[in-house]
Amino acid sequence: MSGLAADGLPRIMPTSPLVWINGLHMTEQRPIAVLGGGSFGTAVANLLAENGHQVLQWMRDPEQAEAIRVNRENPRYLKGIKILPGVTPVTDLQATLDACDLCFVALPSSALRSVLVPHAERLSGKMLVSLTKGIEAHTFKLMSEILEEIAPQARIGVLSGPNLAREIAEHALTATVVASEDEELCQQVQAALHGRTFRVYASADRFGVELGGALKNVYAIIAGMAVALGMGENTKSMLITRALAEMTRFAVNQGANPMTFLGLAGVGDLIVTCSSPKSRNYQVGFALGQGLSLDEAVTRLGEVAEGVNTLKVLKAKSQEVGVYMPLVAGLHAILFEGRTLEQVIGLLMRGEPKTDVDFISTSGFN
Repeated sequence: MSGLAADGLPRIMPTSPLVWINGLHMTEQRPIAVLGGGSFGTAVANLLAENGHQVLQWMRDPEQAEAIRVNRENPRYLKGIKILPGVTPVTDLQATLDACDLCFVALPSSALRSVLVPHAERLSGKMLVSLTKGIEAHTFKLMSEILEEIAPQARIGVLSGPNLAREIAEHALTATVVASEDEELCQQVQAALHGRTFRVYASADRFGVELGGALKNVYAIIAGMAVALGMGENTKSMLITRALAEMTRFAVNQGANPMTFLGLAGVGDLIVTCSSPKSRNYQVGFALGQGLSLDEAVTRLGEVAEGVNTLKVLKAKSQEVGVYMPLVAGLHAILFEGRTLEQVIGLLMRGEPKTDVDFISTSGFN
């Protein structure tokens, strides 16, 4: 008996407690879901399959799912990377959620609610791990907070760190952080993902880890612009370091642990995103620095660059709570108020220098 239905989706056999995936009985373990057909979702799906898991990778586009099924490649997002046989691309979200207890959510921030709200009841009791580094525009909610709102009975975590999707897929040595107050969830994610080229550390500061992942995308746009305009290494280093001070200052105001920002999900992610031409947000900044408009830069990328959305909400929020964020204000002036990067850096350089590290109380460190 085939494990695939006529439409090519894995068949969940109703008469049996066993799950059929690709014609195999799954008695030992349930399959793991990855929701999203983009570059990072695909890289994580491959990692899970490499560790021996059966993976259901859900995507909205039936043509994309069929192309992956036939060609074992996701050419739009990860061209040249072979997708392992353990990854089954599917388009039936209901069946996917019913089949899985652990779900990695790699949906764009703008699509998260519309995709998952209709299935809210099915999410109860499941482990939902957000892979998306973004902030919802009108609510200033992080992805895990939206998941909590949609599915209050679910177990929630986030995965974040200096993780370029292509490098993960090519087996470059990589480390990441899974963060949740739910210690058992962290252990399950570590067991599922940890492998010979991928290390998974744990953290209890879900808010700080997720905030670091979202905020650094804004600064990657600035870094990409600086490189395109031929600015020096000193300038790049200054931008990255002041970005760390700025995002940490904001995070502490919002209740995060500043020490989180000295780890992989803070300074680690900031460095890779601001230094690598493989970073989507860096690519947008680089295109802007070459003279393209914002729309042209995003179109050239062909993927979602979360930093553009995050910038708008971060500018408004920092003004609302009174946190000094000159780089955020400066980038906003460039993208939406007609300023140039040279003008903004000129203003920054004329500003009054503050203390170098100003977001951690020094009491108790003597």
